[in-house]
Amino acid sequence: MPRVSNTVDQARTLLERRLKELDDERRQVEAALAGLGKSARRGAGRPRGPGRRRRRGSTRADQAVKLITDNPGIKVSELGKKMKLNHPNYLYRVLPDLEKEGRIKRKGSGYHPGS
Repeated sequence: MPRVSNTVDQARTLLERRLKELDDERRQVEAALAGLGKSARRGAGRPRGPGRRRRRGSTRADQAVKLITDNPGIKVSELGKKMKLNHPNYLYRVLPDLEKEGRIKRKGSGYHPGS
């Protein structure tokens, strides 16, 4: 019988030790949570601001508009070659925005200068 009592005492001791570790960990987590509420600094990611950011100087969009003005009716593939782009599909993202701004117009499969 003494063995059972000894085993129970060891189990109790281990459980009490683990409970103390968990209490310490809980305090650390609560302190971390409290610290999160105090900071007004934004975390990682894109900062919020008013709309899109415009670049200064010449951009790919400006370069495309100039080439379209010089070559009315130019197709996207030709435009990509003239701009020496490694990934000409990039233009499919840029050109619709230029159309919305009125800088270019699409007629059929080619692009023309806007009004």
